[in-house]
Amino acid sequence: MALSEFCSVAPEVVRPGHLFPRRARNEGRRLGSAAVVAFITRLARALTIRMSVLSPKDSAELIAKNARDVTIDPNGISKVSNVVLDCYNRGLVGTHAWRDHPLHPKVADDTAAQWVFLVDALNFNFWADNSAEYFAVRWNGALHSGYYSLCAVVARALEEGVPILSADFCRSISLQQVQHIFRSDTSTDIPLLEERHRVLQEWGHVLSSMYDGSFANCIRECNKWCQVLLRMVVKNFTSFQDEGTFEGLKVSFYKRAQILVADLWSCFNGQGLGEFKDIGTLTAFADYRVPQVLAYFGALRYSPRLTALLAKGNLFQNGSKEEMEIRGATIHACELVRKELKKRKLPSAEINSVLVDYCLWDYRRRHENEVEHVPFHRVRCIYY
Repeated sequence: MALSEFCSVAPEVVRPGHLFPRRARNEGRRLGSAAVVAFITRLARALTIRMSVLSPKDSAELIAKNARDVTIDPNGISKVSNVVLDCYNRGLVGTHAWRDHPLHPKVADDTAAQWVFLVDALNFNFWADNSAEYFAVRWNGALHSGYYSLCAVVARALEEGVPILSADFCRSISLQQVQHIFRSDTSTDIPLLEERHRVLQEWGHVLSSMYDGSFANCIRECNKWCQVLLRMVVKNFTSFQDEGTFEGLKVSFYKRAQILVADLWSCFNGQGLGEFKDIGTLTAFADYRVPQVLAYFGALRYSPRLTALLAKGNLFQNGSKEEMEIRGATIHACELVRKELKKRKLPSAEINSVLVDYCLWDYRRRHENEVEHVPFHRVRCIYY
C-alpha cells in the first residue's frame, strides 16, 4: 500500500509533508509522547505491508478494464441498483440484518470480536461437487448450509464445551478434533478439512504469540482505521493473503480480510470495536455467490468460451486469469452500483460497497431457486 494511496484513503491520518500523523499528534497532546511513538510504529508497519500490491479497489478497476472474458453491462448495473434501492426502501439493507441473525453474537464485546475473527478465518468454500446435497449442520432445530453451517459448527462446539474461541486451544488442535467439530449432518463432508485445520492452528498461534490470545487487542491497535487493521491481519495471518498476478502486476482481493472488518462493523453497529472512520474504503467481497447474482441480472457478461466452461462445471484454479477476471469485475461492478446509488441522492454513508455486497448475497439466498440456473465459478481454495 503506497503512502499516496493511504493518504487518499485516510487523509486525516497522514498528509504529505507531515512528520507526525494528525491522529498521533492529537493522541500525543492527550496522552504524551508515548502515544505518538506507539501510533507511528503501528502506522509504519501497516504502510510497509505489501506496498507493491494494488489495493482491491485498484486491482478490480485494472482487471475490469483489461478483461477479455468478462464485461460489465451498464444496463445490468442499473438493474442491480434498482434491486439494492428496493431492499433499502424495505429496510433490508443495513447492519441490523447481520445482528438479527440467530447464529450471530447478540452481545457486542471482546468475545464477539473473537467469534467474528474465528468465523471469518474459516469462511471459505462451502459448495459441493454434487449440488443436490451440501455440507450442513443441524443446530437449534434447523439445518444450516453454506456460511451459516460454519456459524452452526461454532455454536455446536461451544454448546458441547469445546473452547474453540481459545487461541491456546486452536494453536495445538489436532486434525481428529477438527474432524469431530466439523462433522456433517448430511452425507457430504465439509470441503478442505485439512486446510481448515492449518488455518485454525495459525489463527491460534499468531493470536497467542502477538495479541495475548485476544483479537480485540489487535483491533485496538488500529486506532479505528479499518485499512490499518486489514493490513495488520494480511501481514500476520498468511491465510488472509488473497493475492495474485494480473498482466504482470500484483493484485489483491482480500475477501476474508475485508469481510472480517465489515462483520466487526456490523456486529458492533459501527461503535466500540466496530467503529472505523474509513469503512467506506472497503470494497465488495469477491466470492462465488455475488458474481452469480450479478450475472443473473446481466451486470456481468461472459464470453462464449467462459460461458461454456462455467456451464460444464469446470474447476478453475485460484489465480487463473478467468477467475481473477470474474472476481475483479465483481468488485468493480459493485463499485459502479454504489456510485449509481450516490447519483440518486442516497446517503453514501448508508449504502457503501459493504452493504451492496450484503444485499446481493442475501438476495441470492432468498431467491435461490431463481438464481441457481446461473452457473458460478468453481474454485477450491481457502480465500473464499
